[in-house]
Amino acid sequence: MDVIGLRREREVLTVALQTDRHVVLEGPPGTGKSTLLRSIAAEVGTEVVFVEGNAELTPARLVGQYDPAAVMAEGYVPGSFTDGPLLTAMRGSGLLYLEELNRIPEETLNVLITVLTEGEIAVPRLGRVRAAAGFRLIAAMNPFDAIGTARVGQAIADRMCRVVLGYQDADAERAIVTQVTAADPELVTLAVRLVRATREHRDLRTGSSVRGANDLVLLLSGLLRMRGEQLAEGRETVRDAAHAALSGRVKVVDGVDRTPEAVLDQILDDVWPADAPPPEPADEPEEQPGKAEGPQAQQPAGPDRPGPARRDRKDPQRSRSTPRAELAQQHEQFTQVSPEAGELDEGAFSDLLATDPDAAAAMLADLGRATDRELRAAAHRLARRVFVQVARVGSARSRGTRRLVANRRADGDLDLDLTLDRWTGEWPPAAEDLVTRTWTGHRRAACLVVDASGSMQGLGVAIAAVAAAGVVLAADEKLTTSVVSFAGEVTELQPLGRPVPPEELVGRLVALRGHGMTDLAAALRAASRQLAPAVVDERVVVLLSDCLHTAGDPPEAALAGIDRLHVLCPLPTEPAEAASRALAARGAGRAEMVRTVTETGPALTRLLG
Repeated sequence: MDVIGLRREREVLTVALQTDRHVVLEGPPGTGKSTLLRSIAAEVGTEVVFVEGNAELTPARLVGQYDPAAVMAEGYVPGSFTDGPLLTAMRGSGLLYLEELNRIPEETLNVLITVLTEGEIAVPRLGRVRAAAGFRLIAAMNPFDAIGTARVGQAIADRMCRVVLGYQDADAERAIVTQVTAADPELVTLAVRLVRATREHRDLRTGSSVRGANDLVLLLSGLLRMRGEQLAEGRETVRDAAHAALSGRVKVVDGVDRTPEAVLDQILDDVWPADAPPPEPADEPEEQPGKAEGPQAQQPAGPDRPGPARRDRKDPQRSRSTPRAELAQQHEQFTQVSPEAGELDEGAFSDLLATDPDAAAAMLADLGRATDRELRAAAHRLARRVFVQVARVGSARSRGTRRLVANRRADGDLDLDLTLDRWTGEWPPAAEDLVTRTWTGHRRAACLVVDASGSMQGLGVAIAAVAAAGVVLAADEKLTTSVVSFAGEVTELQPLGRPVPPEELVGRLVALRGHGMTDLAAALRAASRQLAPAVVDERVVVLLSDCLHTAGDPPEAALAGIDRLHVLCPLPTEPAEAASRALAARGAGRAEMVRTVTETGPALTRLLG
């Protein structure tokens, strides 16, 4: 199969092989790693020795081993030794291609260290084997798959060049599918649109590769012929084919209570609305500047659209990626941090972070939605490190075992000041208006509720990411944590008691963009349900929001099941500060105003300490 696209990657890999460099190819499945290598090897006439990496690949299977029967007959002589793929490639001037490098056991990878450095290996009883001129190791790995994988050690990584492959653009993917299937352009267009949309949907942790588009086209073509339909009348047939071709390839985000089929149905509704004709081959908004690369949008609720907001790929708040020109207008130092398309200069970013942490954090959050795919991926990787590090530096655990705290239960001594703050003026005061104070040193469950409505952009996203990482890092045997986000609907980012690595949680927060209305009551009820199963003495909610609700019930009507409600108000305006302090008082908690990203950790510590 011909390689389509990947010009830059092809050039880098070609030169690396010409200069006898060892290379690791990184990228999700279906980005053409194997095809690219085989194509280059065929051009130069080099043999490729293929090895499937897995937990069963022992050093003996990689290097080779003595045949027991031959040893019994002839002893430990070279003729009794059967070369494994490593020695086969070393003796034959070939390329050793290791797939799934991060699935290979560490003791097997350690065998490669001397080979990569010295070009030789010492085999017990056989002696030293030197690699012939032209031997290179090419490895491939999917860094986004966390199941059955391990981190590749620095000793190996330091001895290899790294080429990162991402998904190709829509034109290239259509060309690939056409080459494989020879199908009509309208079928190819629809399949590629659906597949690319799975990579951008916020409820999917992993989308489909172009292989899914190939299978979708072939299944759809066959079903249409079997049912005697044309594409325009076969929308349900498209649905059946999409379920079969894509549902096993996509992975739903942990904590999202939806099936892959339900998400695919929603994507089909966005790409091909039920009352519209199928997309035309020329109808490709994905590659236009400022347009989305998939139907991950959510349209705000309004007077004529109550309740959870409907996704709409044309909604700029959710789905619109940001072109370089717009990023340059928004951030003064953008051209220093990203001098060329696809580049992110970490040195320049570090300098900006040292001098202006807020500007750096806001830019990094916005780069996470850049139209430039490579820049966007680099920003996500950097954000995971930077925001977690800010959370570590900015937080500290408080000392002491027992202290007086306010709560909304009917035990303890009456806290007159907080009760008067909450009192509506009616006599006698309602039970929910009474605030008491008790000694505490017991187990708590805390839920961070992140406002993902229209104001969540730039620095607001950065503050949310640092807060989420701080909540996860604060968890211990006395504090169980969870994280949810909300706008028109609530999304569970980390279930209670099922920790998510802080880097992964930051990645999920950076992917959020402001959309929908602010339904605080629905968010608080969801947090209460999240905390309800916890066997603890106190249930705490930390609400990261400006507390200016625009939909649903008044938030103070949704405090049932919450012992204390704290508020982290990011970038507060005067109305937001007043609303935050009032709601925190109603919830027997405190309000902290957060104006910079470095204030987030200490503010969170004061609330949870």
